[in-house]
Amino acid sequence: MRLIDCSPYLYKKNKPVSDVIQLLSDHIANQIAAGEVIQRPASAVKELLENAVDAGATEIQLVIKDAGKELIQVIDNGKGMSPTDARMSFERHATSKIKSIEDLFTIRTMGFRGEALASIAAVTQVELKTRQATNDAGSRILIEGTEVKLQEPCAVNPGTNISVKNLFYNVPARRHFLKSTTTELRHILDEFTRVALAYPAVGFRFWNNGTEQFHLEPGNLKARIVGLLGNSYQKNLVPVEENTDLLNIYGFIGKPEAATRTRGMQFFFINGRFIRNHYLHHAVVQAYDGLLEKESFPFYVLFMDVDPSRVDVNVHPTKQEVKFEDDRLMYSYLMAAIKHSLARYNIAPSLDFTLNPEIQQLPSVQLPYTNKQREETEKGYLYNTFSGKDQAHFIERKDSLKQWKELYEIAQAPASVHIATNSQPEEENTDPVIMPSQSGRLNTGAETDGKGSSNMMLLHGSLLATTVKSGMMLIHIRRAQERIWFERLLEEWNSQNTPSQQVLFPISYELSPQDSLLLNEVLADLARIGFDIAPFGKNTFVVQGIPSGLLPGEEKYVLDEVVEHLKHESPDVVNKRTEQLLAHMARRLSRNKHAIMQPEGQQALIDELFACSQPEYTPDGKKVFVMLKKEELENMLG
Repeated sequence: MRLIDCSPYLYKKNKPVSDVIQLLSDHIANQIAAGEVIQRPASAVKELLENAVDAGATEIQLVIKDAGKELIQVIDNGKGMSPTDARMSFERHATSKIKSIEDLFTIRTMGFRGEALASIAAVTQVELKTRQATNDAGSRILIEGTEVKLQEPCAVNPGTNISVKNLFYNVPARRHFLKSTTTELRHILDEFTRVALAYPAVGFRFWNNGTEQFHLEPGNLKARIVGLLGNSYQKNLVPVEENTDLLNIYGFIGKPEAATRTRGMQFFFINGRFIRNHYLHHAVVQAYDGLLEKESFPFYVLFMDVDPSRVDVNVHPTKQEVKFEDDRLMYSYLMAAIKHSLARYNIAPSLDFTLNPEIQQLPSVQLPYTNKQREETEKGYLYNTFSGKDQAHFIERKDSLKQWKELYEIAQAPASVHIATNSQPEEENTDPVIMPSQSGRLNTGAETDGKGSSNMMLLHGSLLATTVKSGMMLIHIRRAQERIWFERLLEEWNSQNTPSQQVLFPISYELSPQDSLLLNEVLADLARIGFDIAPFGKNTFVVQGIPSGLLPGEEKYVLDEVVEHLKHESPDVVNKRTEQLLAHMARRLSRNKHAIMQPEGQQALIDELFACSQPEYTPDGKKVFVMLKKEELENMLG
């Protein structure tokens, strides 16, 4: 082995270089740990609510000011702490849940690492008041940046009252990177919703800037879902309950009509703890196969009770990701449970091989099968047809139905166009194709075929082919309509003269508390593109007018898409919000296929497209048309 001489690096002119590795101070180490656990006000809310639940509280109050930047206060009626425990709870890795390594794999409580209060105290000003029911006086502690300023006896109700003030007051850079008040409040609502759903037997109250947002009485899970997420779920909940040797699954799923185009209404709880798991979510989506529209997300609040030794919850600082001992088995059980519930409540078809008790009492089931009945049955037409070998496929049909396929194809075609059929023996054609029709001049900037007219052909209902002097053009109809509508809406936006179509009956539109905050932000922008929407009670809006051209009933899809986009909107694209709103509207308005069934509509589509400032691409950059030159077509044919 060759030894490397490190002396030139360690010594210079016979003088040792000073050591560079040193231990961090407790103050800096606590702030680094706080960055892992407390990322925003919602992180502190989550930890404090979970501590209140672990304390056995039956009533929990959450008080928020300035989206948690100024104040986060949690009051519970749990078992409280002794003066010594109150002081020890702010030390790092101080916990009452773990005493040995085996305890780490049998955890059933929410918090267990002993980092929450220490991390919160490192970046905030904390006041804690707590008292056990057996003690006459409680204990009050003031902490700023891990430094204990005061500890004294105090008068307080049994339980714990903790106030977290001025989050990140001593880390200005972290405070600077917090999002807007609306965004931070939405994250707090997310955490509050998850804890309140997990424990419906606990009463919760939520105060925001002096206004009570929620007053949830203890009750069952269904009442808690309706109280938190809105009355629209009252009639759309399907119960799920499956008990197996491996796990118990229970909760509620939504009917297909309760599915939305926005994420966020999907909740998984493992042993009472909220988790995110894309693998299990895929199992639920697969159970809804064939029942949901494209790009829709089912609603569910599902609880899975598993032996803690089969689940590792200690894989992420926020404890929202877990590892299972057998993922595939969990997947199969979950998908089967969802399918069973959908079938049991007549939402999805299923095969049931058990007879109804009423059917079993019928004479045809109870009485014996005699030889006379057997002989009569064997003489029947159906018995002979199906019992004979290879005969079931040759049941006699009426002559009048022999040409049913041709009749069906003709009936499906529009009455005003001619359908090319297989009447020409030299060329087989299986798909209905609209034959070319003559129309006016093509105003595309490209020269037409010299006769002053252009030929157009509708292909597969989605493409428009037209000839020009230099070759042929293929236009994607929906994308062309999308570009046309986008520029039309943009012009109306700039002129501030967007017409609104008043609906005959106002439409109620109910959202979750988190989504209603987002919609409130863009009501003025929506009004500018033709929506007449006003708040109507708690988390509910009333739609009184929609943009002209939007079909009634489509407004919900547009608003869902807008809310979903706002959820994932980056702070640096707020200035592009107008374009995004108009693009969503244009995409929804571009689904009118009837306008291009006639030649006049096809010509109008082409004229309007090439009057746009950018006819070649959609607002999101997709190609609208392609040009095939005459030389390219000839080369294709050799």
